Amino acid sequence: MSALQTYRYLRPSALHHGDLALQTSGGPATNPRFFFGFLTTPQAAAAGLLAVAEVARTRYHQPVSPTSLDPVVTGSRDRLRFESFSGCCGVYARLDVVPAGFDGDIVEHGTTNVDVNAPLREALARVGGIDPLHLSVGPDDLTVSTLDGPVVEKKVPLPGRWLRGFAEVHLIAAAMQPRAEIPAAEAVAFLRRLPAGNDRSVLWVVPAGRSLRLTSRPVPGAVCLAGAGRLATLRGLLRYAKTLRVYGPPAAAGSPPLPSVWELDSGALRLSLTLSPEPYRGFSGEGGALSALATDDVADDAALVATLLSWDPTIDVPALAASAGISADRVRAALAQLGTAGRVGFDVAEAGYFHRVLPYDAGRAERDNPRLVGARALVEAGAVTLDGEAATVRHGDEVYRVRRRRADGSYTCSCPWWARHRGQRGPCKHALAAAMVGAAVEVGA
Repeated sequence: MSALQTYRYLRPSALHHGDLALQTSGGPATNPRFFFGFLTTPQAAAAGLLAVAEVARTRYHQPVSPTSLDPVVTGSRDRLRFESFSGCCGVYARLDVVPAGFDGDIVEHGTTNVDVNAPLREALARVGGIDPLHLSVGPDDLTVSTLDGPVVEKKVPLPGRWLRGFAEVHLIAAAMQPRAEIPAAEAVAFLRRLPAGNDRSVLWVVPAGRSLRLTSRPVPGAVCLAGAGRLATLRGLLRYAKTLRVYGPPAAAGSPPLPSVWELDSGALRLSLTLSPEPYRGFSGEGGALSALATDDVADDAALVATLLSWDPTIDVPALAASAGISADRVRAALAQLGTAGRVGFDVAEAGYFHRVLPYDAGRAERDNPRLVGARALVEAGAVTLDGEAATVRHGDEVYRVRRRRADGSYTCSCPWWARHRGQRGPCKHALAAAMVGAAVEVGA
């Protein structure tokens, strides 16, 4: 079982007379202050914050009692981002407060964790149409009610699988393309047609004029919708939204279940839900980031790019390439590796990366991944023998054959794990070990 990351708050978050004081932990300084100002659409902002907090405390697969995991917030020049994963790690939620959404100043940049406790959720649910909502992210922005109380230190455990989720979801999002955009009124009707509750079926959605149509089979241009009940979190923001946008990777007849992104846009706020390919699959186990974690040849580029990152709303890859003196492709590879440590995320609406820093050490994702740990053990044991485009990997009494596909560079393996997943959940440890040894030989040559 992986270790937990503990957050400490000076006092509880609170909402009093329209002042929302979100207590933070970590970031560029101890308990930093990120923002001070009013949110221009208070009811919508309250609904969006509640949605992100609700995802953080929900397990959609095999539901259990709610947990209390607090969203991650990033301040970056002209916007705030609130992010969370569900308890099962199969839903990733993000609320972006863009410039039209606030009247105030982002006084600090960085990434931290905010306390959204039960009393605060209840207070946000009571925000009315004419109630002002003053957002103060940081421990110094206190309301009278919190000033009257004692200083409280609260400890909140954050699972290591959140880091693995962040490492995977940015790669998944980077492969997304816009598939449909419909008015909010049509989105209301569409969501009403979806199966309710803990439905585990895998459906597909295709554009149909100004609306969306459900189908049971994938076709070109379709978007996968696995576990439709997981979209229920969008309903709280629907009446404030202007459009619903849907994103997905390329699909074709016979495609396996795929991830998808569903994004409500109010003009001042964007609430997005990224769904895993199937309800029982958490992003933390997808394995798409394993190749980036196993690759050492971009480590130097990643270290260079990391020093040049700024807290811009989106990362300008060509400008970063010019500053670093390397190609844009090398910058993208470096960003992919930085994403495995939570240093960057990907915004499908902006079609670009953004900067964040999670409170984990750089090697945490690698140490916590069983397949990667197993692959490095195989390499250290000398269990890999290369043979042109193939490799033999000895694992105990078993011998597996790994082959590389020339078209895309991916690997196949004769092991039961690869036969079960067919590469849909990243490489197996034998393929990873073969890739490590192959890369080492190429560098040596």
